[in-house]
Amino acid sequence: MLNYECVNNPSNKEALKLLEDGLNKKSLLILVVKCTVEYNGRARSKLASGDRVIILKKDGSFMIHQEYNLEPVNWQAPNTKNVLKVVNDSIELIGVHNKPYEELIVRFEEFYTVSYYSCEDICDLEIRGYEKHMVDLAYEKPDLIEHGFRPTKREYQTDNGFIDLMGVDKEDHLMILEFKSRQAGMSAVKQLKRYVDCFLDNKDFVRGIIVAPAITVDALEELESLQMEFKSMEPPKEFLKSNKPSTLDAFF
Repeated sequence: MLNYECVNNPSNKEALKLLEDGLNKKSLLILVVKCTVEYNGRARSKLASGDRVIILKKDGSFMIHQEYNLEPVNWQAPNTKNVLKVVNDSIELIGVHNKPYEELIVRFEEFYTVSYYSCEDICDLEIRGYEKHMVDLAYEKPDLIEHGFRPTKREYQTDNGFIDLMGVDKEDHLMILEFKSRQAGMSAVKQLKRYVDCFLDNKDFVRGIIVAPAITVDALEELESLQMEFKSMEPPKEFLKSNKPSTLDAFF
């Protein structure tokens, strides 16, 4: 049975207690609030006052959604340390992520709904479906990526998640590859950038590459501005039995 707490229009005192309980229990928190947002890290950004949905997951993931678009307007990766702070009777939620250092600060102005859920979900998703087959194919036939590519590791774990495929090019530059079975978008670029940032201490140039059948115009522009690359590759045909995506991840 799902254990949860949900309060509509709570006072600051009630909201603080719910937030503390949810974080201490490592629960899934879902908030509907009016807030401002500040980000400090590889860049700096500020989001003025507005109504948002905030989601915090038990692995530390931290997402801020506006009323439009699929992607969050701000987010922090798993292993983020989320803490609460009271400043002049106002509540702040601060998410700090290291390697690279990033800080996301939410300053609450009004609480509409505060809720947390002690979820149980022991099911594992089959690893990324068609994308896994693309990785396997690139590992077995590296020239599909480029001549001289030598793959070294699959599903390499970093603080920011698992890298699909790593390897080196003919000049021994490290290559980090992010695979998408459908058109890649901005979220794929952001994720690849986070992977590349894990190797900032590498003395040699690190190549970040998105491998997908296609990429959106804005994502390609952002990718090139970050000195990263796109390689076109279709999923193996024997696995494409349906054009209908079965998971939300297929859209990212």
